[in-house]
Amino acid sequence: MIGTILSWLTGGTLKRILDTVDHKVDNETERERIKTHAVETYVEAQARILTGRGWWFPLFFIAPLGFWFASVCIYSVFFCARCAFPQPWSIAALPSPLDEWAGVIIGSLFLARYGESLLARLKK
Repeated sequence: MIGTILSWLTGGTLKRILDTVDHKVDNETERERIKTHAVETYVEAQARILTGRGWWFPLFFIAPLGFWFASVCIYSVFFCARCAFPQPWSIAALPSPLDEWAGVIIGSLFLARYGESLLARLKK
């Protein structure tokens, strides 16, 4: 049951790690020690991510922009004047400064991820 819950929470990542350990190590005691260490490290990392402040703050900006972008995409595919289900209404564009800010916010999200991975590579 615990294995099922961990598999559900980790999306199978932990199972792949443990399967790799099983294939590489023959000694049963050593195998269990390595598995225990891998699980502890993984759970500690997940706990640090979930208790940190940094992961949820960008959601205040990204979630509304994502909702607006999704609604524009759905409208453009299904409800525009010459689409499958034409409607007389449309979705308003963002006002002048907000459209620029939206571009900067979304761009910074991707640039920050790229910068983090680049710095991680340079540290090694």
